[in-house]
Amino acid sequence: MNRPESAIVAVEEHYWDAELSAYFAGSEGKRADEIERRLRDFEGDRIKDMDRAGIQIQVLSHGAPSAQKLSADIAVSLVQRVNDRLAIAVASRPERFAAFAALPTVLPEAAADELQRCVELGFKGAMLHGLSNGEFLDLKKFWPIFARAEALDVPIYLHPSHPHPSVAEAYYSDYATDFPMIARPAWGYTVEAGTQAVRLIVSGVFERYPRLKIILGHLGESLPFQLWRIDQALSRPGQKSISFRNIFSNNFWVTTSGFFSTPALDCCIEELGVDRILFAVDWPFVSESAPAVAWMKSTRLSAPDKAKILGGNARALLKL
Repeated sequence: MNRPESAIVAVEEHYWDAELSAYFAGSEGKRADEIERRLRDFEGDRIKDMDRAGIQIQVLSHGAPSAQKLSADIAVSLVQRVNDRLAIAVASRPERFAAFAALPTVLPEAAADELQRCVELGFKGAMLHGLSNGEFLDLKKFWPIFARAEALDVPIYLHPSHPHPSVAEAYYSDYATDFPMIARPAWGYTVEAGTQAVRLIVSGVFERYPRLKIILGHLGESLPFQLWRIDQALSRPGQKSISFRNIFSNNFWVTTSGFFSTPALDCCIEELGVDRILFAVDWPFVSESAPAVAWMKSTRLSAPDKAKILGGNARALLKL
């Protein structure tokens, strides 16, 4: 398998499975025609875009909401079929693709078993999208997933999905017609995924599973910028003791997916260190990968640090 040490690895690159995406409803069930075409493509534009950008490996993951809104009666068997098809796609081009599994979180023990099955098939971890049928993933009912991820030494990637309907109505509905992205990547996704991560930390799951590894996209959903303030506020008198900043710094990695800002990257490096930053494009929602690679190469980072972000850190974390 040709995966050179200098290879560029993009770790949040999406696809759609036809059977699973047929269950998506509303605005989650339809994307712009060109994006949807690319989501279903493994051989054409995807490979051409990777080649133009010099990306050797895409780590494939199903797009939101993936399996997080499936009912219990269909989730397990459907997700197994989805992951089996993804495994076949990766096996067809093992030098170009790796994968994160989808998980049937509505049944947490079954989700943990599916994670193990997929790791045994060669998957590098799993990606979860937003709430699981309206429930945050920090609830103890979901901890079997995190226990299994720790035991298998693979990361869980927390990806945004649409905010809870009541949140979307209260926070964004006034402006959704003029600015439909306000509840999605412009702001709603960040709030939703950032809240998921904050809740996970304060839940105690990292005290129970101290080697659990979590990935956040979009340069950490603003949390690196907020770390000092969150940590200080949670250390004020009258609260349970928790070292929020230490947990985030020791158990989380962040990616550049869809967020190619040098000042924001500098903040993440200052807070977390360069070893915690992974390169990602967010293809095909970001339509071309080459500008993202060019941006990273244009930064003032040293050549060794650029090499870490562009691929070395991913190879270490994902055992590529």
